[in-house]
Amino acid sequence: MRLTLDTRDGNLITGDMCRSMARLLREPPRGAHVLVLSGVGGSFCLGRERKASATAELGAEVAGLIGLNEALVESNLVTLARVNGPAAGFGAGLAALCDVAVAVRSAGFSFPEVTIELAPTIVLAWLQKAVGRRRAFQLTATGKIVAGDDLVELGLVNEIVDDLPALDEAVERWLGDLTGRSPRVHADIKAMLRDSEHMSSRQAYALSAGRLVVGTLLRGA
Repeated sequence: MRLTLDTRDGNLITGDMCRSMARLLREPPRGAHVLVLSGVGGSFCLGRERKASATAELGAEVAGLIGLNEALVESNLVTLARVNGPAAGFGAGLAALCDVAVAVRSAGFSFPEVTIELAPTIVLAWLQKAVGRRRAFQLTATGKIVAGDDLVELGLVNEIVDDLPALDEAVERWLGDLTGRSPRVHADIKAMLRDSEHMSSRQAYALSAGRLVVGTLLRGA
């Protein structure tokens, strides 16, 4: 499946978009395997729409953001971000939380919330695990843009390409590699990575043993 972000002002994510995307990730169409997420125009996604002001409205807005982040990680779908342009704030998180992300060299990532006197706490809930405490602080405390090979080195994307034609070629190559494999096995890989993240080695091995037995039986069937 291909999902394209297409809103004004840099493809800002709205509350309705959060909810509909989360539903799609949790309840995909039968037979769906890989979801390609991209943006239109010159941006991938420059963040989220900020309309709420009352406490209840803010709570609902934040719950929608967290729900989409969780759905990206927990979905059985393999998610592939086609980062065609700049990604900022929550938009950078969308790309980074996908299972695979490919970006053009000009597509800088940034967390600019500090410029509006706001700590990006939802971003920080996952960013430290991805890049480490010091780099998470650096990225969010300065709001500076990171681009090119630095994004690969930080682990925010898998691959950098020079231009849009090369981006489309890379996405199709990744799709070929992914769709040629079992959706069930990909779901098992995602589940094991997710469930063992905070376990000790002993706990992770205990979990892996049972799942390997089940996987072997399913493979035989």
